[in-house]
Amino acid sequence: MNPETHSAPSPAPEADSFPHGVEAPSYEVWGDVEVDPAGVFADVPDADRAYWSRARDFGLNDVRPVIDDYWNRADYPLHLGRRLGALDLLRDGVEVEGFAPMSTLAAGLVNMELSRADGSVGTICGVQGGLALRSVAYCGSAEQIAHWVPRLARAEVWGAFALTEPAHGSDSVSLETRATRVEGGYRLSGEKKWIGNASLADTPEGGVTVVWARTEDDGAVRGFLVEQQWEGYTATTIENKLSLRAIWQAHVRMEDVFVPDTHVLPGAGSFKDTARVLFATRLGVAWSAVGHATACYETAVQYAQQRVQFGRPLAASQIVQERLARMQSELVTLQLMVRHMTARADAGSLTPEQASLAKYTCTRTARAIAANARDLLGGNGILLEHRVARHLADIEAIHTYEGTETVQALIIGRSITGRSAFAV
Repeated sequence: MNPETHSAPSPAPEADSFPHGVEAPSYEVWGDVEVDPAGVFADVPDADRAYWSRARDFGLNDVRPVIDDYWNRADYPLHLGRRLGALDLLRDGVEVEGFAPMSTLAAGLVNMELSRADGSVGTICGVQGGLALRSVAYCGSAEQIAHWVPRLARAEVWGAFALTEPAHGSDSVSLETRATRVEGGYRLSGEKKWIGNASLADTPEGGVTVVWARTEDDGAVRGFLVEQQWEGYTATTIENKLSLRAIWQAHVRMEDVFVPDTHVLPGAGSFKDTARVLFATRLGVAWSAVGHATACYETAVQYAQQRVQFGRPLAASQIVQERLARMQSELVTLQLMVRHMTARADAGSLTPEQASLAKYTCTRTARAIAANARDLLGGNGILLEHRVARHLADIEAIHTYEGTETVQALIIGRSITGRSAFAV
């Protein structure tokens, strides 16, 4: 080619000639939205509201800036757990000597607000306070309570609750981890799976795992405090999770772990004691579902106001307004459910069937709200920065743990029909 006849490239276009409207917009989805349109929480007492506000500030100031990165890397933001302890947000309503009172309503509002920020963070509270701390507070000796409970409340030690086994999930009453009586204590052997906080022995705080095992002599289910650094205790963090990625669950193997009598929970002598702990936490899972639903709803409202399609905001579309109205209606239904069931819990009249009804209703409805919001955001709905995808994934975990939807349905069905479908 003759260089003298080759035309030079055209000059770059002027900046103002670049086509408008092709740049990717940014959206603010963590702003303030009216999320209590029916006034369900308008009369929350000041003491409970103080816990709620503290959890809200923690979510916005501590969780928001970092959570997408931790969730994406499947890393555990332990500093957030420590911060929860410093803010006294880990007790899940359990009374601890030297700590200010925390009502069942305050605990529910905290659960809701933490899950509104992130499901993994909400689960930290559920595991540390709702399960581990509560197990010691309900079933421990005076000495065990004095030693472990305040430390768990302040996140000075990490707590885990080991009930589920690889072959026994929903039928946890059939657990096969064995406790053999020996001089001065017991020897534990068996495996547990999906145990949050169980692989934290190497942290500065260390960890203690409440292990539920069946004693060889009488077949009773008992509770044991197993310190995670003990010989024979091995915990492998489960990888490749697509939900609750910012908290570690572990597969635990115990081979002849010696547990001294000082670490045997005297008040845990049957599966009924295990069930008492689980019953107290089931309502907390329902509150967590409300938090997830709240996050998805408020994200959808903000996005619909900011996203312009066909020459107008999505919010100006009739079908979008109908979908937002549906989400709001479902959210208020959940709010009314947990507020009413919490009042029954405070009055001592909440039944296991009612707790199951709350968990069943709230997790399945939160799923519907999250799916609706994800679809409303279109392709942007699968990006972590827009919140909904993370909550959509995390709801799948809370929909299953503390009893799957099917198990909750069978508990409810038994109360309706008077017939148990659990037994073959």
